[in-house]
Amino acid sequence: MATQPSTITIADRMNRLPPAGYFRRLVTRVSTGGFFEFYELFMAGAVGAALVHAKVMALSGLAYFVGAGFLGMFFGTSIFGNISDKIGRRQGYVYSLLIYSFFTVLMAFSPNATWIDIFRMLAGFGVGAQLVIIDTYISEMTPASRRGYYIAFSQFITYWAVPVVAFLAYALVPTHFLMSGWRWVVLIGALGSVVVWWIRLGLPESPRWYENQGKVAEAHAVMTHIENEVAKEVGVLPPPQPGAEEKESKGQFREIWKKPYRARTIMLLVFNLFQTIGFYGFASWVPTLLVSEGITLIHSLLYTFVIALFNPLGPIIGMLMSDRWQRKWQIVTVALAIGITGLIFSQMRSPAGIIFFGVIIMLLNNWFSTLFHSYQAELYPTRIRATGVGFTYSWSRLSSALVGFAIVALLKAFGVLGVFAFISFAMAMVAFVIGTFGPKTNRRSLEDISAA
Repeated sequence: MATQPSTITIADRMNRLPPAGYFRRLVTRVSTGGFFEFYELFMAGAVGAALVHAKVMALSGLAYFVGAGFLGMFFGTSIFGNISDKIGRRQGYVYSLLIYSFFTVLMAFSPNATWIDIFRMLAGFGVGAQLVIIDTYISEMTPASRRGYYIAFSQFITYWAVPVVAFLAYALVPTHFLMSGWRWVVLIGALGSVVVWWIRLGLPESPRWYENQGKVAEAHAVMTHIENEVAKEVGVLPPPQPGAEEKESKGQFREIWKKPYRARTIMLLVFNLFQTIGFYGFASWVPTLLVSEGITLIHSLLYTFVIALFNPLGPIIGMLMSDRWQRKWQIVTVALAIGITGLIFSQMRSPAGIIFFGVIIMLLNNWFSTLFHSYQAELYPTRIRATGVGFTYSWSRLSSALVGFAIVALLKAFGVLGVFAFISFAMAMVAFVIGTFGPKTNRRSLEDISAA
């Protein structure tokens, strides 16, 4: 719970800071981990289609392949979110990325579909924590006035994984050099993440986390370093203004089920169960959906690659809009737009129509992603932020693990239109739950939001 301010806190010192290159550099470094989570997520569509085409697994087996990764992420997101509240944001990040790298290498050399699914699930356990820890870290390490911008900028870095993996899939999947092309696509992701792990060891720990743990000297040292770096760029800093003060305490999982956080937890659970249907229902399945309409695998991968090239533009829209208009209403509007555009996409048969409406859905999806990643990281206090976000966000992974089976069934029974009708219903539920129950967060300190 927040209390009336008695001293200048780390949050007060952070929130008085103006935008600076220091924050962009910090966000760029931390976001490289999210790059590999998205590499893993979007790799599933291209590699999965290749596995079905090569008869490594049947179409029904693709649901297990996609689901295995999300099932691992379900446990990893929830468990590592809680762990990072206890051991720190940086440590939780490093350990989870190492787990992802190890099991992804094993997946690349798996002998059959069973082992591919097992190692993908274990890799998902590691990488699933990345976005939760990154969102938590950025929300705590940037000023309130530009929090949405920096989360969107993080997503801009992260989404470069999509055209990269789409190009690698298009270039490598049809080849065979020492081993099947899809194995190279998987292996590249694992080896690249090892380099990123080494780069990120120098990141500072969150001073808000230090302060909440009672490590006042460490919190002061990190915050002073940040202030000095920003002052080098912008000159004299404005004086800090006392705001709501968060009580120093150790967070417990059960606290997310107490007022005022219980209602937010339930809201985010429902939200995450449905939002992933619209987001990953398109991203993970578009190559397979196109093949089901009679388009060849190579052309399907080519169309997917062209659509993927526009992925970083979605977060740019988020950077421009996130702090200008209430995030909750942006989430509502964009979710409804995704549902409507998806229905139009399902009727497209020409390459131009497929690519045009595919790009529109992708831009809306990625704008939507920047909004909700910022939004959900704002709704809990520091002591339980990663725990609350990790637990509620993990249900999106469980939903993703199960939605594949629904998509296969709908695809067989009703075709692509049935799949997108399902997606549209899910996005309507997203708009309803956030529009009805979501609090407003723009330009409010994290401590003020958590006190409401």
